[in-house]
Amino acid sequence: MTSMSSWMVGVDVGGTFMDFYGSDASGRALLTKTPTTHYDLSIGFMRGMRQLSRDAGLDLRDFLGQVGSLRYSTTVGTNALIERTGPKLGLITTAGFEDTIYIGRARSWADGLGWTQGRDLARITKPEPLIPRDMVVGIDERVDWSGRVVAPLDPEEVREKLQVLVDRGAQGFVVALLWSFANPAHERAIRDIINTEYPEDYLGSMPVILSSDVSPKSGEYTRTMTATVNAYIHGLMADEIARLGTELKDKGYQRPLTLVHNTGGTKKSSRTRAILTHNAGPVAGLHGAAALGRMTGDRDIVFTDMGGTSFDIGLIEDGAIRAHDFIPVIDRWRTNIPAIEVKSIGAGGGSIAWINRLLGNALEVGPQSAGSMPGPACYDQGGKQPTVTDADVLLGIYNLDNYLGGEMLIDVELARAAIEEHVAHPLGLDPMQAAWRIRRLVDAKMGHEVFNEVALKGHDPRRFAVLACGGAGGAHACGYAMHAGATRILMPPQSPVFGAFGAAAMPIREVWERSRTLQLFNWRQRRYLEDLERFNSIVSELQTLALADLKLEGYEPDNIAIGLELEMRYGSQYKLTRVEWPALKLRSSADVEALCAAFEHRYSQIYSPEATFASGGVNVETFYLTATVRRAPIQIDAAPLEGATPPAAARTGERPVYWDPKTGFVDTPVWDWAKLRPGNVLDGPAIVESRHTTYVIEPGWRYALDAHRVGVLTKI
Repeated sequence: MTSMSSWMVGVDVGGTFMDFYGSDASGRALLTKTPTTHYDLSIGFMRGMRQLSRDAGLDLRDFLGQVGSLRYSTTVGTNALIERTGPKLGLITTAGFEDTIYIGRARSWADGLGWTQGRDLARITKPEPLIPRDMVVGIDERVDWSGRVVAPLDPEEVREKLQVLVDRGAQGFVVALLWSFANPAHERAIRDIINTEYPEDYLGSMPVILSSDVSPKSGEYTRTMTATVNAYIHGLMADEIARLGTELKDKGYQRPLTLVHNTGGTKKSSRTRAILTHNAGPVAGLHGAAALGRMTGDRDIVFTDMGGTSFDIGLIEDGAIRAHDFIPVIDRWRTNIPAIEVKSIGAGGGSIAWINRLLGNALEVGPQSAGSMPGPACYDQGGKQPTVTDADVLLGIYNLDNYLGGEMLIDVELARAAIEEHVAHPLGLDPMQAAWRIRRLVDAKMGHEVFNEVALKGHDPRRFAVLACGGAGGAHACGYAMHAGATRILMPPQSPVFGAFGAAAMPIREVWERSRTLQLFNWRQRRYLEDLERFNSIVSELQTLALADLKLEGYEPDNIAIGLELEMRYGSQYKLTRVEWPALKLRSSADVEALCAAFEHRYSQIYSPEATFASGGVNVETFYLTATVRRAPIQIDAAPLEGATPPAAARTGERPVYWDPKTGFVDTPVWDWAKLRPGNVLDGPAIVESRHTTYVIEPGWRYALDAHRVGVLTKI
């Protein structure tokens, strides 16, 4: 019998499937997938939990009673933005700056759009504002860049303007004043006035979001939009998470629901800012990649996740996550959140193949997706457009009788009909050639993105192992790794639910940030910063806030690890570079010199040594303090390696697979992943099937199962 509170569960919501991963204290691991129920995510969530409980041999109540941690990366907030179902908000800002969010930045009309849409200058338009212009009021007040109050706040004016917004139907308030990150006193005073006028026991009580709380950083437009987006999704997310939490509690779960953050940590849902849940699933997967790399010994990894709708890419450099999103865009809005960078393109199993008439009948794949409903044509759910999955089915990549462990029936003739009508016939090809072209085109598209992501960060893609995750990652990894120039691929057993695995592996972690410009080195005077307290006082303030916050969650300071990252730049340059500073404080001029040297080293790694610009001086622009609760990293027990020859029982047969037009169909051996033993080696072409995914070993690749049951592919 499994001990009480021994299960750790991660849940990741994707565009097509919801993924679930559970592991217990004995090392037992379970995984499952259910179609994403966009109309009500809680339905798919509970369906997946029931499946996990059945796989664990328990009823749902007993299973949930034994779950010690449940971590959830949700898309509730993202869906609210896409569907524009948020509340009517009022914005209170500094007088004279009421049009800031409508003017935007130079390229705000293109934020959040794909490359093709961003070039369509004739038809491109700015998005519909989240806050209408008549719901914005200006207050006569002013704080300058240093935080000094220039014009005091008039409480009576605030009350008058507040009543205007209430009378116009405001259901919540965003307060974003100039330079509030340097001195939030006026924003806090406005919040106090709102709470006094509309206390919690009034029906008119409404949430108040301060920009200085959500994003205490420079950048007037991005700070205001960060607070606005947070306020827009706040209420809907709170209601959805509360309903799910109540349902879980009614079914036997006794602990707080924990949400995954795009900053690289997790936190109780009751203490989570809504905006930090955006794109959290891919970030969880990236953390899972770092955890897996510690087990396999791979320190340089390209994390790739090919799902049903998108293809995600992230980097692990020297065993660590170093890339952060310079301009995080949520839907169509630039924000200031300290998010970890994971690139995403529209390429997945559900990506639609289509003919571009404007480019001479060129074949294109994506970014449009069939999603989970209606899905690919072969799902027989009403989909008529050909997708990547349809092409794979027609080529013989997937087992028609064992798709998703036999839980989903697929129809090859529907796939053939869709490809023939929409691709093969217009191009004058037979359906097999058309399907092969669809597969190769999407592989090339993904491979080029992987190459660019690695090379443009100053690395050689040949040094990196490609981690193939997602429901379709194992089926396409050989193809896109070839285009990326990689020669080593990792196919872990958790790959079809890797975002959920990463969520389970993530620590309790919070990021505290503060914008302050400090010149560390003045080139003209050849002088380093002398007033070290200006630096240290900011670190101390953030450290106090972080420790107090985690103590409210029940964690003592002795169990919390503090880290510091700094956004730095050369004077007169716009681009910021993140630098770790393990010492936290500056205690001498030697420390200042060491920090400048660390910045120069990191800058050289990214842009080359020739690009350094010491004559511009060195500035710190933003402080990021991370507080992480110490806990043992997730581990997968290693098994002893056995012989290279797989057991005969592991081979389930063979089936014809169309590898390329020259060879046509080739009878290809098919293996049962569950029956392969650590140490077994297979040469391509071969197909390895597990319950939830298919691993494809193309000709020219060798597959070896390591001690952690990770499939390691190398070029022959």
